[in-house]
Amino acid sequence: MTTADLMTVVKKHPVGIGCGLLSLLLAVGIYYRGGQVPDAEDQLTQMAAEGEKYAANLKNAAQLKEQLESLVTANKEIDRRLIHAAPLTNYQYFYQLESESGVKLIVLNQTTTVVTKPSGKNAFTTIAFSISAQGTLAQQLNFLRRLESGAHYCRVLTATCVTSPNNLLTLSLSIEVLGLP
Repeated sequence: MTTADLMTVVKKHPVGIGCGLLSLLLAVGIYYRGGQVPDAEDQLTQMAAEGEKYAANLKNAAQLKEQLESLVTANKEIDRRLIHAAPLTNYQYFYQLESESGVKLIVLNQTTTVVTKPSGKNAFTTIAFSISAQGTLAQQLNFLRRLESGAHYCRVLTATCVTSPNNLLTLSLSIEVLGLP
């Protein structure tokens, strides 16, 4: 078959040959593109997940400034309520509690002598105190109430209460106060 014979056949049956060539091209295209479908599906899944993440970030960022302001305010409040390892300033707080509650402090010692630097995420440390106070039951309860809900974060570890000969109660406390080194 020569080129002239081939052109004659094409001119006699143009639709059939065009459809055959188109079918052949489509078959080659489908075969070639068929290997890329799993990769395209993985890429689509990855892009959809990233789009959902961006949508969630946009939705959650609506109140981000207000939340940041509330966290900054809360951190300032926490910092205001912490004590430092310097014992002289800490004693003033307990003397103030003594005058407000009416008890008489007999013993006031900061038992944490060496405050170690906190490690890791924990930036706070506890500072231990040993306190003995003398007063009436109402004064002792007022002292404890002011101590636990006062200006500093305080935890009572042990408490011992005994009566003295002059009908006053002696309260011995071992406490920890949250602070900075």
